[in-house]
Amino acid sequence: MDAAQNQTGEDPDANLTCESLIDMEHYLHYSLVPSVIIILVLACLEKRLRRWSIDGKLNRLYGRGGVVIPFDFVGMFSNRWSFGFAFGATADKLVFLIDQDFPQPPMPSWVRVFWIMLITIEVGLSSYPFFACLSTRYQKTGATLGFLYTLSWLIVMLIDLVQCPHGDFYFFLPYAAVVMYWPLLLCQFFLLGRFLHILVKSLNAYGGKAVQQEETTFLELHQIQHVQRLMKKPPLQLPQKSWIRQRLYEWDPYFKFPSRMISTAVVVLICLYMFIMAEIILYRFVSLAVTAYGADLLELVARFNESQELSWMISGAREFFMVAQGVWLTSIVLSTLTYIIYVLHILACYRKHMKRLRVGKKLFLLTDLSKVSHSLSVVAVARYSSWQIAYTVWGYFLMHLVQWVAGMIFMYVVVLPMVHGQWTELFNKWGTVILTFVLVKLIKKLQLVMAGLFFLQPKISPEDKQKPLALDNRKAFQNFTYFLFFYTVVMGLFSCLMRLIRSIAVGTWLIGRIDRTVMPKGYEACDMGFKTWVGMLLMDHYHTNPCLLYFCHILVTKNRERELQRPKHSTELMGTDHKASIRARTRWLLLYTLLYNPSLRALRKPKPWPQAVAFPLNYSV
Repeated sequence: MDAAQNQTGEDPDANLTCESLIDMEHYLHYSLVPSVIIILVLACLEKRLRRWSIDGKLNRLYGRGGVVIPFDFVGMFSNRWSFGFAFGATADKLVFLIDQDFPQPPMPSWVRVFWIMLITIEVGLSSYPFFACLSTRYQKTGATLGFLYTLSWLIVMLIDLVQCPHGDFYFFLPYAAVVMYWPLLLCQFFLLGRFLHILVKSLNAYGGKAVQQEETTFLELHQIQHVQRLMKKPPLQLPQKSWIRQRLYEWDPYFKFPSRMISTAVVVLICLYMFIMAEIILYRFVSLAVTAYGADLLELVARFNESQELSWMISGAREFFMVAQGVWLTSIVLSTLTYIIYVLHILACYRKHMKRLRVGKKLFLLTDLSKVSHSLSVVAVARYSSWQIAYTVWGYFLMHLVQWVAGMIFMYVVVLPMVHGQWTELFNKWGTVILTFVLVKLIKKLQLVMAGLFFLQPKISPEDKQKPLALDNRKAFQNFTYFLFFYTVVMGLFSCLMRLIRSIAVGTWLIGRIDRTVMPKGYEACDMGFKTWVGMLLMDHYHTNPCLLYFCHILVTKNRERELQRPKHSTELMGTDHKASIRARTRWLLLYTLLYNPSLRALRKPKPWPQAVAFPLNYSV
């Protein structure tokens, strides 16, 4: 390992003995205390829609103690990038769960399932304040607590990176931990700025009361504009589109991606980056080790053994590792670009599929939508983001591996014989194969040309794109089909092999895309990833459809207007404080009824408890 040390310029022992002042794994456990405190504070501020019996005993509760919502996975369109960076700040914890880099004491395999579930709950609790402080209606409190909690994580991470900038990746990449975790620092700095902005904004808005008293609505501005556009008469002539809008992406001002999709894209890109960097670090370690040990082995052979055969084997091994390094780096670049495009393309597919669902087209998803139950659609909303991360990471790894194998085969079959000047052997070996392939393609093309020229009737109209599907020259067609039958038996073997190769290539290419199925038509239900995508689309369609939401908005508005116009009766409690308990309100209604209905006093059930006060029967109002 001396050669590896000299090439990197780092002392391996320095990184092996690096001990940070704060252990990130231990701090994850310690962070549960402030996290639970923040959740309880925010829960005490939230109001409940339903009163409990305990409200009558604890007058200070006043209907407080509601459920805190960290993130709306269905219909949230605000703070999209803030929640995206909040999810990005938890990317290291997601990689921590994927790698299962947590202590696992000796236990049976079935117990390990519950142990992993417990670890995931712990990770979720430690990240809960990031989201709860962003989504709470009490912005002053939420921004203050969120700023302090994010600042604590940022300080701990900076201390860990300053003291151990190389992390656990010793002696093969300087500052590996900094290179690995800088996106998390960027996300946390963004959250600090966002919390500070919310705090200043809430303080300027009349002490935060104006922000807290805003009436929340389930109808967004872009949804209103979408419905208004549908009501307008379409223009006679569509505007000219630019090349970017025609070929790459057409921006729609009346469509807005939900916060879940933006957050998923951000965290997928960060997790993909961390996985790629870990792969590059591992590649650097292996390449340095092979280079060092290969040089030592070659020097040892040259000193003690002069066998040409052994020297040729060692030189061949060195050439193999050099070619493998070049192909590995090339496949890393190609796979990375492919999956970055995939993440952006999934957003475009989401918009395209949602627009199709809004106009009533559903059969493009599944041939039988009944296979996607409603319960699966509910679970799909929770599954999609996490499954998209796993599918992307695994898809990248498989694509990278297949591209590396294909690249190595191409190098040894085509490129290296050219480099070594073996042109004659190359043409003798592959010339016949290439010529056979070309002849087969030409014969297949000739079959199509003959079928179009001799066995189809002429076009009905000169404007038709192709001839009608009506046979002509039937006797010649029957003889042509008879002799072609024996030839296509032989060609069917080649076609079957090509079908297998194409299926492997397409399956590997699409394994990371959850928006497309890798199963044939009729078997889409066997692809759980695609069913999750379909269930998520149906859930979003039914809960974020602009026309449906606009209709519900009209109903709610009309109902409120009707209630305001309804005359108030004297028996209603006007001006009743909402802080009054249900028990006190019920007693007041009882007293009011007995005062104005004296005949009911004698029919009352006697009260056995001593604190009951006898109501005078001769009392009248």
